Amino acid sequence: MKKLKSAICLATLLGTAGFTVNTMAADTLADFHGESQECESCHTPDGELSNDSLSHENAQCVSCHGTMDEVAQDTKHEHYNAHDSHFPGEIACTTCHSAHEQSMVYCDSCHSFDFNMPYAGKWERHESSIAELAKDKSERETALAMAPQDTVNVVVVGSGGAGFSASVSAHDNGASVILIEKEPVIGGNAKLAAGGMNAAWTDQQKAKGIEDSLELMTKDTMKGGRDLNDPALVDVLVSHSKASVDWMTGMGADLSDVGRMGGASVNRTHRPSGGAGVGAHVIQVLYDNAVKRDIDMRMNTRGVEILKDDSGKVRGLLVKGMYKGYYWIKADAVILATGGFAKNNERVAKLDPKLKGFVSTNQPGATGDGLDVAANAGAAMQDLQYIQAHPTLSVKGGVMVTEAVRGNGAILVNREGKRFVNEITTRDKAAAAILAQTGKTAFLIFDDSVRKSLKKIEKYIGLGIVPTADSLVKLGKLENIDGKALTETVARYNSLVTSGKDTDFGRPNLPRALNEGNYYAVEVTPGVHHTMGGVKIDTKAEILDAKKQVIPGLYGAGEVTGGLHGANRLGGNAISDIITFGRLAGEEAAKYSKK
Repeated sequence: MKKLKSAICLATLLGTAGFTVNTMAADTLADFHGESQECESCHTPDGELSNDSLSHENAQCVSCHGTMDEVAQDTKHEHYNAHDSHFPGEIACTTCHSAHEQSMVYCDSCHSFDFNMPYAGKWERHESSIAELAKDKSERETALAMAPQDTVNVVVVGSGGAGFSASVSAHDNGASVILIEKEPVIGGNAKLAAGGMNAAWTDQQKAKGIEDSLELMTKDTMKGGRDLNDPALVDVLVSHSKASVDWMTGMGADLSDVGRMGGASVNRTHRPSGGAGVGAHVIQVLYDNAVKRDIDMRMNTRGVEILKDDSGKVRGLLVKGMYKGYYWIKADAVILATGGFAKNNERVAKLDPKLKGFVSTNQPGATGDGLDVAANAGAAMQDLQYIQAHPTLSVKGGVMVTEAVRGNGAILVNREGKRFVNEITTRDKAAAAILAQTGKTAFLIFDDSVRKSLKKIEKYIGLGIVPTADSLVKLGKLENIDGKALTETVARYNSLVTSGKDTDFGRPNLPRALNEGNYYAVEVTPGVHHTMGGVKIDTKAEILDAKKQVIPGLYGAGEVTGGLHGANRLGGNAISDIITFGRLAGEEAAKYSKK
């Protein structure tokens, strides 16, 4: 292989870090590379693309430029280093850097940072709806007329926490597995989760002297969902929660820290030590375990149609690879773990008009096309009208600020410098309270003691979204908050901490006074966060049809399903949901495949 000269490699690296480089007359990355190397330096000798994940092509990028971690070291600057990614797994260079067309910064699909990358165009999501896929009828029919490209026991659609849990579980129960993911990166929404994983009466709670019970977690979950949850599904979530924590820790996860999120009566939110973000950690552990098991993982590959035999049993899945096109996989069972649809505001607004135009906290793949695939297979839907807004999406940068910041002691104030809500009430109530304030935003206020208690805060500070000052008056000037009122509010709050009771807003936990070191502020507003509704499942994660009959061989887990969370999901219950029901779906699908 002819490798790029070091100067060219360096120029490319600097360009992706936000510096200006001389790109000469090149229009694309391929043109630029073509001035110094042959096509075989990137492509296989036959010129064909290796697969939909572009495994060979990405390996050539790494051979020249180094791994993501190595590139991150060479592209350091104050904020927004795209190579210092919070994504788990191995991030493919081609996620952002296209060769023969304009590149795009994948970060911009969620954030509003200003990356200056050579040969880059504007990020756009090219979503393929069921209607659009229908235009490919002849290609699809041709693919289905051919023999299956692969034959396995179980196909899992989606690489979030539910998908990976299902894949590992199915494998460990004796099934052969293929995992597909339509995005170029793994993790789904789970990779963005920062709060924790709810579980009751765990070893971690006992070690800290926290008294909890299955009954109390059930009561909190039902109350949070306005008692509209399916009690049978809640029972599965709660009764399996400790085992789910044990399963994850047995595979190497650190869930030793236990905090509290909105709607919980006691501390039951399990997360890595120091309060680090849970989502990327959980996905990394699951990914590592999938790699150890040699599970076939395919990126840039979309599930298109559930295939059934004449009796109505699942016989496989039609997929569409971004580069390889249509083919079908023969399988005894299919597990849908495609997530929700919070990123699809058109769909959100049809179901809940007051959320029209809202920004979403979700990853770009959370568009709901998995629900369409399920519906075409005859799946019944449940609770689609219940859509949750997360209260604290940072106005600057589009970063979701985890509920754990409030759980560890931060308060919410308005522009007038006053508290206006119990900070750890349920998300729907907190979001409504923020939207009632001047400008429909509020400010998370905390000090160095809260900062030290939660590692995740360092990420927000590193992104440059957290103004700071050594006094509340100065902080008020920075953020256009009434500094005098803010000082009085914090003093009042500190007195409530001392007394041990919040007589102003009934906040149940008062972990610390805000009087240590510097003060910090993050301007926040609600963003569409979680869709409680989805396909209807039973307690074995089997997907049901409109007659409440099982669709043989079809399973669902995670946010693609409905019924578990009722009208409102509690923070910390999503990770518990995806691990518990993902693991259950994998186990049941493996059992079914052996029949």
